[in-house]
Amino acid sequence: MKVALGGTFDPIHDGHRALFERAFELGDVTVGLTSDDLAPKTRNDERPIRSFEERRRDLEAELSDFVDERDHEFEVRPLDSPTGIATEPQFDALVVSPETETGGKRINEIRRENGHEPLEIEVVPHVKAEDGDIISSTRIVNGEIDEHGALTPDRDGR
Repeated sequence: MKVALGGTFDPIHDGHRALFERAFELGDVTVGLTSDDLAPKTRNDERPIRSFEERRRDLEAELSDFVDERDHEFEVRPLDSPTGIATEPQFDALVVSPETETGGKRINEIRRENGHEPLEIEVVPHVKAEDGDIISSTRIVNGEIDEHGALTPDRDGR
């Protein structure tokens, strides 16, 4: 099965790893990594985002760990539009988080309009930090939690 997923992945955290895990359970994975132009447009905050090349390097290193555990391949491609690569006909499934499920449905509308079969949409639940809130890159960059969801020392009194 050919699986697509996309994102900014800056920094990578356990929520992203849950997406990768599910994608590699399904098959070969193509990750659309937001381009330098698209990345700031997809954010709900003003935090800085590292360059595409820096994010690609870290993403490929992370994905290599998943490949070592399975007999699947991966590819990282630039994502220049929110619906991006998943509208291409070769994909069978799309792995999304709860907040991007609506985008997955829109991708299937585009696929139908283009005469392609709809994708199987796999929604992966959020991974929670130790405080019960969602692990997010923004929270990590803001110093609230680490990549695994542990509260940072200045946030939990340690």
